[in-house]
Amino acid sequence: MKMKMKMWLRKPVLVLLFLTVLAPIVLYTDKLATFSSYEFIQDPSTLSLNRDVQALNLLPQELSATQKEPLGDVYVDKLTRSVQQLDGESSRITRQLNEESMEIDTIASSQEDNPIRQVTQDHNTLESTENKENLKKLKVPEHFSLTTQAETKQEHQKAVKKEPAKNKSDKPNEPALLDNRVRYLKDQLIRGRVYLSLSATRTNAQFSRELRLRMKEVQRALGDATKDADLPKNAYDKLKAMDQTLAKGKQLQDDCTAVVKKLRAIIHSTEEQVRVHQKQALFLTHLTAKTVPKGLHCLPLRLTTEYYSLNSSAQQFSNQENLDDPNLFHYALFSDNVLATAVVVNSTVTNSKHPSKHVFHIVTDKLNYAAMRMWFLANPPGKATIQVQNIDEFTWLNASYSPVLKQLASQNMIDYYFRTHKGAESDSNLKFRNPKYLSMMNHLRFYLPEIFPKLKKVVFLDDDIVVQKDLSGLWSIDLNGKVIGAVETCRENFHRFDRYLNFSNPIIAKNFDPRACGWAYGMNIFDLDEWKKQNITEVYHSWQNLNDGRQLWKLGTLPPGLITFWKRVYPLEKRWHVLGLGYNPSVSQKEIEQAAVVHYNGNLKPWLEIGIAKFRGYWKRYVDYDMAYMRDCNLSP
Repeated sequence: MKMKMKMWLRKPVLVLLFLTVLAPIVLYTDKLATFSSYEFIQDPSTLSLNRDVQALNLLPQELSATQKEPLGDVYVDKLTRSVQQLDGESSRITRQLNEESMEIDTIASSQEDNPIRQVTQDHNTLESTENKENLKKLKVPEHFSLTTQAETKQEHQKAVKKEPAKNKSDKPNEPALLDNRVRYLKDQLIRGRVYLSLSATRTNAQFSRELRLRMKEVQRALGDATKDADLPKNAYDKLKAMDQTLAKGKQLQDDCTAVVKKLRAIIHSTEEQVRVHQKQALFLTHLTAKTVPKGLHCLPLRLTTEYYSLNSSAQQFSNQENLDDPNLFHYALFSDNVLATAVVVNSTVTNSKHPSKHVFHIVTDKLNYAAMRMWFLANPPGKATIQVQNIDEFTWLNASYSPVLKQLASQNMIDYYFRTHKGAESDSNLKFRNPKYLSMMNHLRFYLPEIFPKLKKVVFLDDDIVVQKDLSGLWSIDLNGKVIGAVETCRENFHRFDRYLNFSNPIIAKNFDPRACGWAYGMNIFDLDEWKKQNITEVYHSWQNLNDGRQLWKLGTLPPGLITFWKRVYPLEKRWHVLGLGYNPSVSQKEIEQAAVVHYNGNLKPWLEIGIAKFRGYWKRYVDYDMAYMRDCNLSP
């Protein structure tokens, strides 16, 4: 009985002992089986790359048997790939860690034996021989390395599909030329020229021949390229070959002083070339501004032919009874440019509230008189009134009356402007060569009361302006006893009096302020009654007589205008007249849109190819390029 009792107790005890031994094993094994990536590292962004952080031991049982890791180095790449095997959900974290592993290259040590740099290389170089050898040196477990290689191939294939091949060099000493290859090739040519000029190179015939050959190859590869995409496929090979040749030159020449001197000489020579090219560009700009394009030369010829084919009755304008009506809005235009004058008239009428109240008085020369009349006969400006006059018909305007006309006809003035014989007095400033300064058309603005004896007020318009808003409000402005209303140009230093007048002359220095505010011709309102009261024409004549030898000013009509109308100018609001569209590409778009008149003062006229492209549209919108005359002369936008 006792024996049976003992046997019965023995079995439960053995079972309990068996459970006591196996329970911890089962529990521990289950814990390992359910170990997730989130328990290992909750947030990849919390990884610290600080070298002071203690070692992070991943699966210490395995690592201790294989490889000891240096303190402070975290095998993030291996870590992410091992975790990827454990859980499908961790793929997102793996991709993020892979991206972070690329950044470790730039933070970790740059030494070649750094394990991080060996493991976390760029995808394009992971399959290289060096990387395979480095992976062998790490002695990681076999299943671990196989997984890494398989994933590396997958990642490499994805990278090739997603990203184009990058121009990275396998050698650490080669220059990075991702977007600067053209610039680097140009730098190579400069360095090559420097080496060729040094004595050490000249005495080495073999190196000199090789360097010249490489420079020709680089020059041929470079061509006219301005960006890397323009270069031929073999450009990089030429670049590397040139680098090797330049490295030889560096070994031959160790005299830094000679190289520095030569570079300074090259800089000085380049600066001189820039100055020469700038002078040539300025000359060509002035030349272009003075010449008449073929189309604009054809247009008046075509119009003149048509005009003289008309009978006398068809050559007359309508509404001629409005020409002397002081209650209407009168404009004065003096120009020999048919198309430019047409734009001024068309833009003014288009933007006027009452076109029938506007009268345009156009004065031109004998050569363009018929063409100017024919244009407005063929293209009448709506209900507005047109008058075209010939300056040669102003019999009162002669040398005995106008001192400027006498001066312009003098041989001394012709020699000054055109250098007709060697040794003639002249000026180096190219703008003095402009023929418009020898044209009396440019000086008619000083004879407005003589041209329009029955008018009280008149608005003067240059032929290089465009009207954008109704100008009838100008006639209601009270000039407070002043003769002229104009927009001042005080905000720019080069529009002060000392820019235009010779203040070294005592007459100028005594009567005027060098810092006085200049103003602009181009759109001006003149009170002709005040003009007559203050005898402005005689004031102008007296100053012209004093300037017979060009001692007070040199050219143009603005300097005598500043003198003649000194303290007789009423300042208009800037919105009436915005300048600079013929020389300044920085004119504000807002100012242009708010302006009543925009002025293309300068050489870059909108009817020339050299005109500023972004401003040309304001002028072209008032030109009808579909007209037969425009098509016949090949004039197009």
